[in-house]
Amino acid sequence: MSYSSIAQETTIIPRQVLFGNPDKTRVTLSHNGQYISYLAPKNGVLNIWVAPSNDPLKAKAITDDKDRGIRGYYWAYDNEHILYLQDDKGDENFRIYSYNLKTNIAKLLTPEKGVRAGIYGLSERAPSELLIGLNERDKRYFDIYKLNLINNIKTLIIENNKFSSFIIDDDLKVRFAMFTNADGSEEYFQYKDNNWNSFMKISHEDSANTGLYGFDKTGTILYLLDSRDRDTAALKSLNLETGESKILAENKKAEVSVFTTHPTEKTIQAVAINYDKVAYNILDDSIKGDIKYLQTVNSGEILINTRTLDDHTWLIAYQSDIKPIQYYKYDRAKKKAEYLFSNRKDLENYKLSPMFPVIIKARDGLNLVSYITYPNDITLNSKMQPTKLLPLILYVHGGPWVRDSWGFDAVHQWLSNRGYAVLSVNFRGSSGFGKNFLNAGNLQWGRKMHDDLIDAVNWTITNKIADPKKVGIMGGSYGGYATLVGLTFTPDVFACGIDIVGPSNLLTLVSSVPPYWEPILNDFKKRVGPWDTDKDKAALSQISPLTFADRVTKPLFIAQGAHDPRVKQAESDQIVRAMRSKNIPVIYALYADEGHGFVKPQNRLSYYALIEQFLAKILKGKAEPIGKDLEGANFLLNDKNVDNNEAAEKAIIEAIK
Repeated sequence: MSYSSIAQETTIIPRQVLFGNPDKTRVTLSHNGQYISYLAPKNGVLNIWVAPSNDPLKAKAITDDKDRGIRGYYWAYDNEHILYLQDDKGDENFRIYSYNLKTNIAKLLTPEKGVRAGIYGLSERAPSELLIGLNERDKRYFDIYKLNLINNIKTLIIENNKFSSFIIDDDLKVRFAMFTNADGSEEYFQYKDNNWNSFMKISHEDSANTGLYGFDKTGTILYLLDSRDRDTAALKSLNLETGESKILAENKKAEVSVFTTHPTEKTIQAVAINYDKVAYNILDDSIKGDIKYLQTVNSGEILINTRTLDDHTWLIAYQSDIKPIQYYKYDRAKKKAEYLFSNRKDLENYKLSPMFPVIIKARDGLNLVSYITYPNDITLNSKMQPTKLLPLILYVHGGPWVRDSWGFDAVHQWLSNRGYAVLSVNFRGSSGFGKNFLNAGNLQWGRKMHDDLIDAVNWTITNKIADPKKVGIMGGSYGGYATLVGLTFTPDVFACGIDIVGPSNLLTLVSSVPPYWEPILNDFKKRVGPWDTDKDKAALSQISPLTFADRVTKPLFIAQGAHDPRVKQAESDQIVRAMRSKNIPVIYALYADEGHGFVKPQNRLSYYALIEQFLAKILKGKAEPIGKDLEGANFLLNDKNVDNNEAAEKAIIEAIK
C-alpha cells in the first residue's frame, strides 16, 4: 500500500514517512556546477549519489555503505574528489574517505583506528589539497596536516599541544588558533613566522558569542562576531594591516549570523537575524535582486546550499513549518529558479500542523522565545488557544548552548498528529539571544534553567492549553538531563518522561568525556559548575538526577546508545540500576550499535514506535500500531531482546503500572 493511499484512509502520518530515511538530503552542486549530489537511500542505507546537474534523473550511487549510512560529505575544489567521514557504531572517531569520479575508486585517507579525524580547510587555490586534523599523537589535541588527494601523502603542518580550534585562510595557511584559559576566558593566537603571538583576549562572559569567522580573498580582512561592549554579537570586519574595524551588521534582539558569502571574493554579502523567525539583511546590493526574486519563488525560509565558483548557479533550499524541504536550481543570468524535488515526497500527501512562535515570560522577567504546535484538527479561538484542554509534550532541546528555531520539525509534526500539543522552549542558556541571556544559564543546570521549563508549562496551563494532568517531558542529551530533572526535582508536574542519552550524574559525566574535550573543560566548569573540591562535587551532586532517583513516581522511558562517546552508557545504566534497586519501574532501551543519538533508520523507527505506545498508554494520544517497526533494530528492552510487538507492549505496560 502506498503512503498516498494511506493518507486518504486515515489522518495518521506513518512514522516511516517522518522518521525513515529522507528521499534526498545534503543536496549540493560541484564547484564548477557540472554535477548535483545528495545523500539518498541505497538498499535502505544513506549513500552519496551524483548526477549531471542538467539531468538529475541520471543519478548514480557512488558509495555502497551497508550499515549506518553516510551523514555528510564535501566536494574538493578539483571537482573530481568527494570527501566523506565515517565512524564506527557512533563512537565519533571519524575517518576520512575520498571517492574519485574519474577512476570510480574510493580510498580511506586516514586509516588510523581509534583516531578522530576532521577536515579543517579546502580551497580553490589548492584544489587537490586539504587540511585535516588528527588526534593520533595525543587524544586531547588535533595536529594539523596537509593531505594531497593525488598521491595521498600527508605532511605535518602544526604539532598542536594546546589549541581547540583553528582559523584557515584561502591559501590553506593556519592563521589563528583558540585556547581556553583556566578562568574560562578565551584567547586567540596569531601564527606568524612560525610563532604563536597573542592576538585577542575574550572574557568568559563574551566567549560563547565572540569569535573569528574567516577572511576575504585577500587574507587581510578578518571577519568576526563580537559581543564585547554589547549584548548581542555584531558582525565586524577587521583590517589586519591597518587595524581598522567596522560594524557590518547588528541587531538588539538576536545574534547576527552569516547568510551567504561570495564564492571567490569571500566577502559576506548578507546576514540572517533569527529572533522568533528569520529575517535577512543584505549587505551587498549585487545580490539584492537575486534574494528579492527568490523570495517570490516559494514561501519558505531561504537556504543557499551552494554557489558555483563562477557564481552563475545557486542551489536553493526552502524550509517551512508545514512542508518538506524543497530544492531549486537557480540560474542567476536568467533570474529563473527550476524546481528539483523535495526531501520527503510522501510527506506532501499529508496536512501538517503550523508551528507558532510565542514569547513566554519567565518568573524573573526574561523573555523565553518558544514554539508551540497544535494538532491540526483542533479549533483555535481568536487568541490562538485551543477550545479544549490538550495533552502536552514539553520537548527540550539538547546542547544546551544551542537553540530551537521555527521551521519543519519531525517530532513536532509526529506528536501533534497523534493529538498532543508540543512546546519547545529556549530556556536561559540557549544561544542566539545575546550573551546576557546565555550567561543567565551559567551554574543554573537543574536550577533556573529548569524553572524556565516549569514556567513554560504553567503558561500553557494558565492559558488553558494543557491538561495539567497530562503533561509529558522529553528530550535528548541536555534535553534528556532536563527530563530526568523534571521527574526527580518536580515529579508532580509531569505525567511521564522520555530521556534520550541524557546524563544522570554530572560528576561521572565530566570524568568520562572524550579526551579531545579536555581543552574546553574550563568553560564547562564556568557554565555547569566546578568539580575541583569536595564542596564543588557536593554541589554538582545536588543537581544530578541520580542523587534523587528514588523520587521518580511517574513512568520513565530511557534510551541510550552503547557507543556514545559524550554521554556514556554508564549514565543511563546507573540511574536505571538505582531505580530498580528501589523497585521503581523504568523502561530502558539500549541500542548496541548507536552513539549520541540514533542514526540507523531501523533503530530510529523502533525507538519512535516504542515511545509512541508509551505516550498513548499514559497521555491517551493516538498511536500507529508498531507493525514492522521493530524489525532490523538492534536493541535490548529492559535487558531482553524484543523482536515482537506483544513483548514490547508487555514491557511498556509493566513499567507504567
